[in-house]
Amino acid sequence: MLSNFLIGLREGLEAALIVSILATYLVRTNRRGSFKFIWIGIASALAVSVGVGALLTFTEQVLLQNIHAEELFAGTMSFVAVILVTFMIFWMRRAGSAMAGDLHGKLETALATGALTVVLTAFAAVAREGIETSFFFFAAVKAAGQTVGPVAGFGLGIAAAVALGWLLYRRSVKINLKRFFAVTGYFLIVVAAGVLAYGVAEYQEIGLLPGGGSLAFDVSESISENDWLGAIAAGLFNFNPQTSWLQLVAWSAYIVVMLIAFTRQVKAKKA
Repeated sequence: MLSNFLIGLREGLEAALIVSILATYLVRTNRRGSFKFIWIGIASALAVSVGVGALLTFTEQVLLQNIHAEELFAGTMSFVAVILVTFMIFWMRRAGSAMAGDLHGKLETALATGALTVVLTAFAAVAREGIETSFFFFAAVKAAGQTVGPVAGFGLGIAAAVALGWLLYRRSVKINLKRFFAVTGYFLIVVAAGVLAYGVAEYQEIGLLPGGGSLAFDVSESISENDWLGAIAAGLFNFNPQTSWLQLVAWSAYIVVMLIAFTRQVKAKKA
């Protein structure tokens, strides 16, 4: 629940910042009449994002009739989610500071072109975050092996992000966004590594990757996902008590490479 709360908070705050930037620009340029076009684009983006999540869930349920097809789908979606979140982690650190100016320029062009262009601008800006979140949330829930806790945590994270976005828009609070995205970036690296390991396990189950029966460790007798320690480890880090060598290598390699690359980017931004 905690890990998915932080995922929802981070992803939701990115979308909320985009909405806040667009809304603030319209207010400052005295174009409040265009608010309705912004909200149409945002609502459409949210509908598409929810639709993507529903499609992923529906596809999984259909494929449950064929366990190998379901495992192939789950594993593939896990890899797609890791690719998307990896891109997002670096993109937000690189483009975050220039986001406002970029969105202002696109919105100004859209306002000069017409209402439909304004709708499409808002849609494109929010849909990118929403669709990416749908993939990552789906994969995170699958890796966690349960639904209620992750969904509740994710929902609370989105609600908190919306509240923070509103407060930022009203200038009621100030958040060091660079620090926020740096800290949550490190956290997402760990979560994404767990999702990657889960995808590897699914591919091993159907024989697309070797080494499924070669375990690096098996602590299932002492650590169960049903007790508090196992639940915390699985929820925060997607820990699997029975981990193969290939899973461990994939998890470790992703963690090491990402931590080095992301830390260099963070230090470069500070310099």
